[in-house]
Amino acid sequence: MLHLGERVVIVGDAFEQNLPVGEYGYVIAYDRNPDNAFDYVVRAPKTGRNYYVPSMDVESEERLIELETERATQEALIDYALATHNEKLFQFIMNGESADENTQEEPTKEALSPAEFIKQVNLRAWI
Repeated sequence: MLHLGERVVIVGDAFEQNLPVGEYGYVIAYDRNPDNAFDYVVRAPKTGRNYYVPSMDVESEERLIELETERATQEALIDYALATHNEKLFQFIMNGESADENTQEEPTKEALSPAEFIKQVNLRAWI
């Protein structure tokens, strides 16, 4: 839940009320009416108006900055891994785990000869 006076960015316009998407504003009130779809009243200084907005249409400016920093860091690491041909780092960034961990967790299955495969299929089909 956002705090009163917190700086927020309008990220959507779910009810098509011509909100200034991408602009910042300040939470000036909560709408506590359970019959209402709106959660906050946001003051947008650029337009000089107050807007009733649901919680999905606004995001804290701090949270947006954190998300952007994480994305930029990940892109920089991907560029570095590609430039240095570091496949392990690239796999770690893209999958969240190293390639060595993947191969150790997967059980190795032996290849069956066609006769053994048909025998196992017939056994399962008979049961």
